[in-house]
Amino acid sequence: MVQKVYDVKGMTCDHCVQAVSSELSGLPGVEDVQVDLPSGQVTVTSERQLDPGAVAAAIDEAGYELVGRTVR
Repeated sequence: MVQKVYDVKGMTCDHCVQAVSSELSGLPGVEDVQVDLPSGQVTVTSERQLDPGAVAAAIDEAGYELVGRTVR
């Protein structure tokens, strides 16, 4: 399992959390998505490394902006 933490800009409410979670959960191999609204951090657990472009596209599709990533 691979776990990565992404910084997402623009999330302000539960609808934001649902939108981002839904888009990221649709990526192949994603097992779990946890969103910490106050910090704007999204933790994604997946079976394997995810394509950074696919992650950015999913967050963009949800209406938000990927601003960074740290590996944990």
